[in-house]
Amino acid sequence: MSNSLHAADIAFHIHSQTNLSVHEQVGPTVMVRGEGIYTWDDKGKRYLDAMSGMWSAALGYSEERLTKAALRQMQELPYHQNFAHRSTEPAIQLAERLIQLAPVPMSKVLFACSGSEANDTAIKLAWYYWSAVGQPQRRKIISRNRAYHGTTVASASLTGLPHLHQDFGLPLPGFLHVTCPHYYREGLPGESEEAFSTRLADELEALILREGAETIAAFFAEPLMGTGGVITPPAGYFEKIQKVLKRHSILLVADEVICGFGRTGNWWGSQTYGLKPDMLTCAKALSASYLPISALMISEDIYQAMRSQSEKIGVFGHGYTYGGHPVPAAVALECLNIYLERRLPEHAQRVGARLGAGLRKLADHPLVGEVRGEGLMWGVELVADKANKTAFPREWKVGLAVSQQTEANGVTARSLNDSVVFAPPLIITEAEVDLVLEAFSKGLDATLDKLVAQSRFNR
Repeated sequence: MSNSLHAADIAFHIHSQTNLSVHEQVGPTVMVRGEGIYTWDDKGKRYLDAMSGMWSAALGYSEERLTKAALRQMQELPYHQNFAHRSTEPAIQLAERLIQLAPVPMSKVLFACSGSEANDTAIKLAWYYWSAVGQPQRRKIISRNRAYHGTTVASASLTGLPHLHQDFGLPLPGFLHVTCPHYYREGLPGESEEAFSTRLADELEALILREGAETIAAFFAEPLMGTGGVITPPAGYFEKIQKVLKRHSILLVADEVICGFGRTGNWWGSQTYGLKPDMLTCAKALSASYLPISALMISEDIYQAMRSQSEKIGVFGHGYTYGGHPVPAAVALECLNIYLERRLPEHAQRVGARLGAGLRKLADHPLVGEVRGEGLMWGVELVADKANKTAFPREWKVGLAVSQQTEANGVTARSLNDSVVFAPPLIITEAEVDLVLEAFSKGLDATLDKLVAQSRFNR
């Protein structure tokens, strides 16, 4: 069966973020079971999943309350659309709960199935809003280099990662990117974090003035950048950025797809870093990835403009077949109950402090350049020269080597270029954090030994 599955996967299945040619040679690792924060492959190997799948399996792989919630709803009403005045109890209750939990006052919720769709929808609603208030020329969207907002045509245009653009003809015209707020890499010699933040705010304002503030619709930001390498904002960054946006009446959209529901030690990354968004997108931990669902929350100002415009046109012309699907909505409601009852955002802050402290103890390791993160979301950047912050040649794939060595020790991490990142389930224990740290430390040492043996690194 195993060989048959491997062959069928190679023959029929395309994998995201994968070298398709290499995949034809090596095939998949087929996962067959999960329990707690552990998964097993078809060869019986057990992995402690220190990445929550794709930043998203916040409650691990065996939360019976979620499977029971799904079963109850499937038996009662397995599906109904939410178009044309139709609704379902789980969708209504989930929308109400999200508005109650929002980090700033919000008015309404629109559901979709993925973070990409939620961000795509936020782009459309920004355009719709500005048309509704008589400024249809506001079409341009600003994001940051190294940001990740999704892979649909519009959300990939927001994303600031070249491999999501190359040969797709992206980004689309009108999608602009400013400097990634990574102080370690982008700060100038002798420049303080505050001065760095001021420079980036000035850069943003210069771009707005150059393009024309009257043409800019919105600025998108992850509170804590994920796929870019877990980039924490420098001191004063969002305060300064928001002053620029407010001065030019530009909407702020917080992409909470990764940060939302406790990942940074608060319910929202916006609370951790002081964002006051006009719109907020969330997904991933919304259902702990037991079923696909995402949400976009919008302010009252945006809703009132949408309401007036739909009255004028006769209909609000946007939505998804599976938006607000009752089964994922029921699962998401139970997720929120669990996060509240078990105080998991607070747990993430407490246990995340142990993870962060343990990673910072590795800062003196010859390969480690920077350790950064918050809550249960951390990144370790690897360098060839600590003093000069010199990166390894990309073709050496040192980050991948460390993550593979860590996985050989039973812990799944993720390499993003030469950063190795961690985002374990929110239910991880302190003892399991120690297992992650031990496996990663051994992975660093094993990779260092190989680099020395290959004459690629001097101790």
